[in-house]
Amino acid sequence: MDQAKTSETIDPSRRLFVSSAATVIAAAGLGLSRPALAAPAAPSSLGPLKQVDAGVLRVSYAEQGPADGPVVILLHGWPYDIHTYVDVAPLLAARGYRVIVPSLRGYGETRFLSADTPRNGQQGALAVDVIALMDALKLDTVLLGGCDWGARTACIVAALWPQRVKGLVSVSGYLIGSQKLNEAPLPPKAEQQWWYQYYFATERGAAGYAKNTRAFARLIWETASPKWSFGDAVFARSAVAFDNPDHVAISIHNYRWRLGLAQGEAQFDALEKRLAAFPIITVPTITLEGDANGAPHPDPSAYAKKFSGWYRHRTLEGGIGHNLPQEAPTAFAEAIIAVDRA
Repeated sequence: MDQAKTSETIDPSRRLFVSSAATVIAAAGLGLSRPALAAPAAPSSLGPLKQVDAGVLRVSYAEQGPADGPVVILLHGWPYDIHTYVDVAPLLAARGYRVIVPSLRGYGETRFLSADTPRNGQQGALAVDVIALMDALKLDTVLLGGCDWGARTACIVAALWPQRVKGLVSVSGYLIGSQKLNEAPLPPKAEQQWWYQYYFATERGAAGYAKNTRAFARLIWETASPKWSFGDAVFARSAVAFDNPDHVAISIHNYRWRLGLAQGEAQFDALEKRLAAFPIITVPTITLEGDANGAPHPDPSAYAKKFSGWYRHRTLEGGIGHNLPQEAPTAFAEAIIAVDRA
């Protein structure tokens, strides 16, 4: 199998993997046996939610597809929710995958089992949540897909527990970070993009986010995906997830922890030390980027060497922003299928 890394530009207004894109997949031994996926009319929800006790959480999750199908876990980011995958999940379920979309800690109906558990948003804690969910559902190996916080979490799980991950799709690439790395100042324009991180570092910012959570989230949606006309109903469907009683605390802690302004839990120290060395990801991976991503994100060339196995990068054209799975669901679903067949 061809192990060479490639970069492609894809227009999501066409079906994925047609024309030159299909040639690339076929050359890698991944030609689709059936026609390319066609996006359905957007459903209003992901269906009835399920709950399972996993680690320190009672995790709320959506599930679609056959119970005996290959398992895909899809992870959302901030400030989004499970509806990031509202169109991806049925596409994959129709192809025989069992699709699980959990609400992260601090979102939707996911709750901490104990009032005494720290409302910790550090990257290691979220990754351990995924392993706990897999264990609770008795899932040995899964395909992982993620966007924003979800992409970082998926990268961590793939890097540290590769035996549990069959393949990875990560929006904006390799997002594993460290507090040490974040000590270094960025160029002014890059710092400006992180304005909300510095806002959250203040008590005024924490109070402001608590008071104006939905308005704040909508501003992030608009700036991160400037060409996505998502509409009031689509935003309102996701905004309910921010009513979670721990949402603000988790969000604030996440960004403060990144800057070393908040402590993590000692139980994650060893894990964070491993992540600070930026471990290589060896599982089959596709990284995706939109051509209109208005959120801070690295250039694909900056992380290509972090993937040592079968790897492809694809940039989607057509005004695709930060919330790529919801803006280009067919492209994201096809990427999951591709890494499964790699």
